[in-house]
Amino acid sequence: MNKRRLGLLTGTHAVNDLYQGLVPALLPLMVLERGYSYTAVAGLMLAGTGLSSVVQPLFGLYADRHPRSWLVPTGFLVAALGIVLAGLSRDYLLTWIAIALCGLGIAAYHPPATVAARAAGGTSQKAMSVFSVGGTIGASFAPVLAATAVGGGSLSRSYLLGLPALAMGAIWLLANTGTSGNAAAAASAAARRAGAHMPKPHNDWRAFGWLVATIVGWSIPYVTVLSMLSLRITRDLHGTAFQGAAALTAFTAAGAVGTLLGGWLGDRIGRMGTIRTGYLFALPSMAGIVLAPSPAWALACTALLGTSMFLPFAAQVTLAQDYLPRNPATASGITLGLALSVGGLVSPLFGMLSDARGLGFTFTAVLCVLCAATVLALRLRNRTMQPPPAETAGTEAAA
Repeated sequence: MNKRRLGLLTGTHAVNDLYQGLVPALLPLMVLERGYSYTAVAGLMLAGTGLSSVVQPLFGLYADRHPRSWLVPTGFLVAALGIVLAGLSRDYLLTWIAIALCGLGIAAYHPPATVAARAAGGTSQKAMSVFSVGGTIGASFAPVLAATAVGGGSLSRSYLLGLPALAMGAIWLLANTGTSGNAAAAASAAARRAGAHMPKPHNDWRAFGWLVATIVGWSIPYVTVLSMLSLRITRDLHGTAFQGAAALTAFTAAGAVGTLLGGWLGDRIGRMGTIRTGYLFALPSMAGIVLAPSPAWALACTALLGTSMFLPFAAQVTLAQDYLPRNPATASGITLGLALSVGGLVSPLFGMLSDARGLGFTFTAVLCVLCAATVLALRLRNRTMQPPPAETAGTEAAA
């Protein structure tokens, strides 16, 4: 494991996902200052997240065919530029274009950065979990940064939001120049030439399809819980607003803990054992929320659910890359972008179901979806691939 390289990539992930989190964090401020309607807000959210999820596999295809390390810093710098322009623009169309630019930067970052993190981590599942948590930490700071820099009707100060990206860009430049950076680049190029004539393992698209279906079944409960859990506690269980907010905080924090714990377990009990354990423990946790008699019971089950659902997260990313060894960036783009976005795309349907039948019925339906995802997870099979020669050599040289 190249800890220095992994730490640098984790830092870039935190900065990149900071701008992903700034999109929803800035929307309430835009409503107050510019008087946007809910429809306009939904349009901006679609530009920032929906477009990013759809084009992310395309950037994965490009990264597989034309590996370019500059995509990593370019991604988060473009995302920062989009956020700054969105804050400074007064025209809605220009704001929409700016947030779409932010989404494109976020999409461009993830596939190559995930492949680079896998190379830096070697065979360790813990490395991928650390990289993943970096993004969670960055996104969690977005509301604080938005309120501090541009809160209180001060969107004209949005240029301040670009400072984290500029600082990380400078760090990236310093870390990738000089003697060690040149040596790593030379070793990586030599290894690519040496490995060009080596036969590459085939892509297992069938197994990858089953994994994508599993992740889709994971994303639907995740998005539904994230959007409706607070209402479930306050309306159905007669909890306070504080208890509803505490449940969401517990779910997010437990997700970060589960991601790290999943990486640790993956190195000890294996990748498939971690995936199956996460899904099997998530089922009684979700059932506990459905049958919860009180807010306190729901809060406890929520913490367990967040931990369980994120146990398989890092393992699923590395498994996707091993299913498609010829296209690891594409695999990352589909699993982290397109498959995870399905939960958001179908969330209006569950909202309509809640209006018609109540939140209890909706959470029961979500439990059924999670059961189907668990069945799919249990039928997944492991596939271990050695890191590509270019990545291995480049990592060792950088170390």
